[in-house]
Amino acid sequence: MEETKKSLNFIEAIVEQDLKDGKNGGKVQTRFPPEPNGYLHIGHAKAICMDFGIAANYGGVCNLRFDDTNPTKEDMEYVEAIKEDIKWLGYQWGNEYYASDYFPQLWDF
Repeated sequence: MEETKKSLNFIEAIVEQDLKDGKNGGKVQTRFPPEPNGYLHIGHAKAICMDFGIAANYGGVCNLRFDDTNPTKEDMEYVEAIKEDIKWLGYQWGNEYYASDYFPQLWDF
């Protein structure tokens, strides 16, 4: 019986090449970086499935990194809603980060 090769999308092709090249110690790490300034929409759901799915398909982890650098528009209500939506879609993140925690480092770049 002939083995059928799975067709890769361009992101999977990049991940496969990185793994082949030994980048990042052979580990796959992705991130989902929402800005907590509102509730998620269908576009976010697509990004969640892509980011978490790629990590899962390659035995990796997807981190949740809130892009909370605009305090006048953001609210913890949205942070909690985003986390609930990710869980509802069936995913669990690795680490939880907030860009504001390392904003001075970003500013120095």
